[in-house]
Amino acid sequence: MRENIHVAQATEDHHHQRQHKLATSLSSNLAKTRATAKIHIFVFFIFLFSASLSWIFTFVLGESIFQVTSVFTINSKKSVTTTTNIPKTINKIQLNCTLLNNNTTTQTCPSNYPTKFEPTITSSETCPDYFRWIQQDLKVWQETGITRETLERAKPNSHFRLVIKSGRLYVDQYVKAYQTRDVFTIWGILQLLRMYPGQIPDLELLFLCYDKPAIWKRDFNKTRKDTWPPPPLFRYCGHRDAYDIVFPDWSFWGWPEVNIKEWKKLSVALQEGNKRVKWKDRIPYAYWKGNPHVATPIRKDLMRCSFSDKYDPMVRLYAQDWRIESKKGFKGSNLEDQCTHRYKIYIEGEAWSVSEKYILSCDSMTLLVKPEYYDFFIRSMVPMKHYWPIRQNNKCGDLKFAVEWGNNNTDKAQVIGRQGSNYIMKNLEMKYVYDYMLYVLQGYGKLMKLDVTVPENATEVCSETMACPITDGRMIRECMDDSLVMSPSVMPACVLPQPYGDGELERFLEKQENVEREVEKWTDEYWNLRSRK
Repeated sequence: MRENIHVAQATEDHHHQRQHKLATSLSSNLAKTRATAKIHIFVFFIFLFSASLSWIFTFVLGESIFQVTSVFTINSKKSVTTTTNIPKTINKIQLNCTLLNNNTTTQTCPSNYPTKFEPTITSSETCPDYFRWIQQDLKVWQETGITRETLERAKPNSHFRLVIKSGRLYVDQYVKAYQTRDVFTIWGILQLLRMYPGQIPDLELLFLCYDKPAIWKRDFNKTRKDTWPPPPLFRYCGHRDAYDIVFPDWSFWGWPEVNIKEWKKLSVALQEGNKRVKWKDRIPYAYWKGNPHVATPIRKDLMRCSFSDKYDPMVRLYAQDWRIESKKGFKGSNLEDQCTHRYKIYIEGEAWSVSEKYILSCDSMTLLVKPEYYDFFIRSMVPMKHYWPIRQNNKCGDLKFAVEWGNNNTDKAQVIGRQGSNYIMKNLEMKYVYDYMLYVLQGYGKLMKLDVTVPENATEVCSETMACPITDGRMIRECMDDSLVMSPSVMPACVLPQPYGDGELERFLEKQENVEREVEKWTDEYWNLRSRK
């Protein structure tokens, strides 16, 4: 535009002595050109101002956004609809810890935290498939409901009673659980209440923090009214022959005693650890590290797979002494540093093991020794898609064949490892963990056929009463701070998928068993051929 102006001025000077009429015309055109330039400059500055506002919204106010649709009219004839991302400010509510003069804290449960759930983003996202098991876990009480008498029969097997009434949480503790299992279980439920305020119905539940289930089917019979229905008891894992209600374990919010961070932080570290060594550059052996000295002999049997005078067993097994590791500052037990082998072994301890999700997260093909117990998410994982199945009674031979097969089919083995890792990273985001807890407690609450009451010995608990007294800077407080939910979710819970229909669950389980039998057939054929040589 400026070049046009300069050309017009030069032309006017050059022809100054020429026709006056032409000069007048040029002057008029020049004036129009200047006016047009000013308009264009004005529009350009408005554009820059709008862009600056957009940048400020995006980078200063935060990343949480909602959709706003604007309509611009072009030439008064054609309308174009565009979608603009405009940030929504979220008020984060930190812990309200009051420091006294003697360096101690006093705390009360806050009155300023929202009590009503008002999501600002609509979502029709369907929950992962493992949510379909929720109704299965609660099915036994569908006909009878849960009466006071039914609930109280679970008390002898529980560590604590938890009461939710009008959105507030109360705890009556009977027995102290091992380490901080009970602490972080209660802490997790408190965070659920902060994430979905007003969405949990009044209820009472009893929780067991041991490894093994306690409500065995053999002890309950529909024909005996004195034993039916079975008492409802929440715990971390289930068994096909038990009625315990499966719930996410404490380690999602941290396991300070063994230096394990809360899950959101740790899952990021695991993903970074995966990038350090490419799969095909990893050590071509199966890796396991843990405590072999647990109550059941299954892990001691695994340790025998390290020795053979006839062949390379293709495994690298390491015993973990947590007392020694603690003295060393856990320098040798960082989970994100253990994604260095092509294959990793999962094997149960006294029952199900917390290590399951960490092992499956490594992109290594997981060699899953057939578990007897299950947690809330493993039941929808598929053999040869997410992991390689290993028989309990033939561990050493199965492990060697799996590694040999993987090293001869590296592309396929790598895919299985990646699919297992993706399953964990995508389906175990903390949002889904909370959504699962929400639906379990909502479904359980609907079964209540009793007046929910707060026991005399119960104490009201909130995030402040749990976290604020911890002022020594140790990892317990760090895990709580890292996992604190500071505002209600801006999105509703995912949409609960349809539960398994008649015969559908049996077909799914039969398909899993067929895949396992096929792998067993491959393995047996391999060893039969080897024995003939």
